[in-house]
Amino acid sequence: MKKIKIQNQPFGPFPTMIIGADVNGKPNYVTVGACGVVSLKPVLYVSLKSTHYTTPGVKENGYFSVNIPPTSMVEQTDYCGIVSGKTVDKSSLFTPFYDELGRAPMIKECSMNFLCKVIQVIPLFDFEMFLGEIVAVYVNEDCITDGKPNPLKLNPIIMMGANYYSLNEVVGNLFRTGLKLSEK
Repeated sequence: MKKIKIQNQPFGPFPTMIIGADVNGKPNYVTVGACGVVSLKPVLYVSLKSTHYTTPGVKENGYFSVNIPPTSMVEQTDYCGIVSGKTVDKSSLFTPFYDELGRAPMIKECSMNFLCKVIQVIPLFDFEMFLGEIVAVYVNEDCITDGKPNPLKLNPIIMMGANYYSLNEVVGNLFRTGLKLSEK
């Protein structure tokens, strides 16, 4: 198949996440696609623009939440990325809950939530990358299969280009599907 060179831009696919932090004593949320796993240790990263309203809240409190919204929440998720907490109070958009270990609002309506304690901040262009140690994880009971989160039941929103997508099916098994190649 012929390859076509396109613009140098991170098109995705990326899981869509809502980052939560208390700002001026109220929950605030921002939608991001720049969030993910750092290593095999319980650490996530999130990159927030230095000008985001949420950024000073993460710095001040030393905690942030990573909330995985299901596709049924695509309107609220997109809204959190469109409007700024500087001009719109997003504190009542979701039902917040808190873990006793941290000071960051998690979203009850989201399928999965991570509470992270900031362990390092890396300035990067006009963003700040926060490395956060995962100190608590919550999952909706109906999204667990065999004691583990089931991505098809979590039904996360996937962001690519200018669109949102859903997951449809399992297409392989980690560290097993590729073994078929060694059998040939």
